[in-house]
This record gives sequence, C-alpha cells and structure tokens, in this order.
Amino acid sequence: MTERVRTDIHGGVLTVTLDRPKANAIDVATSQALHAAFDLLRREDSLRVAVLTGAGDRFFSAGWDLKAAAQGEDIDADHGPTGFAGLTEFFTLDKPVIAAVNGLALGGGFELALAADLVVAAEHAEFALPEVNLGMVADSGGVLRLPKRLPAAIASDLLLTGRRMTASEAQRWGLINRVVPAADLVDRATEMADRICAAAPLATAAVKEIIRRTESLDVESGYHLLRSGDLPNYRAMLDSADAEEGPRAFAEKRPPRWEGR
Repeated sequence: MTERVRTDIHGGVLTVTLDRPKANAIDVATSQALHAAFDLLRREDSLRVAVLTGAGDRFFSAGWDLKAAAQGEDIDADHGPTGFAGLTEFFTLDKPVIAAVNGLALGGGFELALAADLVVAAEHAEFALPEVNLGMVADSGGVLRLPKRLPAAIASDLLLTGRRMTASEAQRWGLINRVVPAADLVDRATEMADRICAAAPLATAAVKEIIRRTESLDVESGYHLLRSGDLPNYRAMLDSADAEEGPRAFAEKRPPRWEGR
C-alpha cells in the first residue's frame, strides 16, 4: 500500500503492518492506507483473514497524530466516509481481523484493537484511552465499545481517567484473547489466522454476520432472526455446497475441500 502501511500475503492471510515511526500515529494519509488495506481484504476472495500489527516493539499505535491535528488536519472532515483508520470497514467486514498488539495501544490504537475480532498481545503491551486528558472523547469506538465489553465501573475508570491497562488485566476482563512473549506475537496471531483459514469461508462470514446483527438482541429474538431469512450470509451458508462437503469429509475421514459456494 504505502511505506507507512505495509501489506504481506501468505495463503489466505493478509498481514497489515502499521509502520510510521516513532509511535505509529495515524494521520490522514495513514488512515486512508489502512482503509485501502482492509478494502483489499474485503474485495479479494482468496483472502480470508487479516493480522494487524505495528512495527517495532514500543507502539502498536498511539492513535490519531496530534501533531497533524495541530497543523490543521480534521479527524471527521479529512477522513471522510471511511472513518478514522478505515474503522467503518470493520463494522460490516465479513472476514475476521486479528490484532497483534506489539506495544502501547493508545487512543485510536486501542480503538483499532477493540474493533478487531480477536486480539493477541505482547506481555509488555498496554492499553489506554487518554482522550479526556487532551480535551476530547474516544469517539471512534472506544466510548461506545468499552461499556458493552466491560463492567460499568471498569469502563468508566478507563474512559474518565485515561489510565493504562496492562495486557494481563485486559485479558482478565476478556478484552483480549491471549498474552504471549513479544518474540512470538506475530507467529501466534498467524497461527490463529491459519486456523480460521482452515474453516469454511461462508461459515466464518455467517458467524460474523450473526454476531453483528444479534449484538443488541436477547437469545430468543436472535433465534427468530436466524429463522427469518434476513441474514444473507447465514442463508448462503445453509444452502451451500460447503455445508454438504463438511459432513461428507468428516464421514470419509479426510480434510474438507471448501469451495466458498
């Protein structure tokens, strides 16, 4: 994409590396490059999952580039319909994203991790939303997502004080999936990505669709939605050749051959 956002493809895994020294901060050009990377994931049928990480071992991302903001870049106007760091792509993306958090995830960097489906963090990683100490609010997902993911007291603590949360604390509260040694971070995230690639593509798309559409529903309402026919990915999965191939491969004791149809 650009030097500040590097992409690498191995099989069905797209690795996206934010590489903008010193803090992997995100200005408009970087935001647009991230959006382009996730749009590539969306468009290319051969790509099944993305791993998002940062270059270096200190910062995953410091979030919005405050120096660029001080020079006149406007978060809302300049990012346009793609949103900060292409976060709008995450809201409807039917392919999983794994955040491999290699260091500090601050502000928008934390919001990027929160928007991912799975999070693997290095042992020294820390997370914070310091916007209130800068006269702002973490409105690219943080103030909306944290109260849904954490007990109210913990979410309020993070949002109102801007304090840092360690990787082990984040795992304890269920915000991240795994904490690993820094040297193993990308390998562990890629292993998770490979496991997703081994699953049926229509089934993973259906899982993401169901989670997205039932987030605010109780179980009974979600069940009725499943039966309503109003979930196109779920419907496509049920009617697919892959839904027949999976049980057949299991019965024949062989790996399935997914066709994505």
